[in-house]
Amino acid sequence: MPRTPQDKRALGRLAEDDALAYLLLQGLVLVQRNFLCQGGELDLIMRDGKSIVFVEVRQRSSQNFGGALASITPTKQRRMVRAAQTWLLTQKSLPACRFDAVVIDGKRMEWLKNILDM
Repeated sequence: MPRTPQDKRALGRLAEDDALAYLLLQGLVLVQRNFLCQGGELDLIMRDGKSIVFVEVRQRSSQNFGGALASITPTKQRRMVRAAQTWLLTQKSLPACRFDAVVIDGKRMEWLKNILDM
C-alpha cells in the first residue's frame, strides 16, 4: 500500500528527531529547525563550537538506488546553499559554516561532515 503524504511527513519528522538527538549527544547545539525560504529549506541549523552547521537529514528504507546520500542531488544542494545564504543574511556577523548530512539507511545512521565542497 503506498504511503500518504502525511505518512511521509511523519516519517521525515521522526528521522529529523533521531538526527537531532544524535547531534545533541555529539555536543552540537540547536539553533533552528526547519528553516524555510523561497529558494529552499534547511532541516537543522546547529552550532558546533563557533561554526554554524547546516544539516540535511535524509532517510531511506534501504541502500537500494544509492541510499539516502544519493538522494542529495545537485538540485537539492543548490537549494540548501540558497537557503543557507538567506539565513546568513539575518545574522549580524558571518560565522564559519559547513554543510553536513545525517543519512539513515534502514536502521543505520551516519553523520557526514562537510558534504558540499564550497
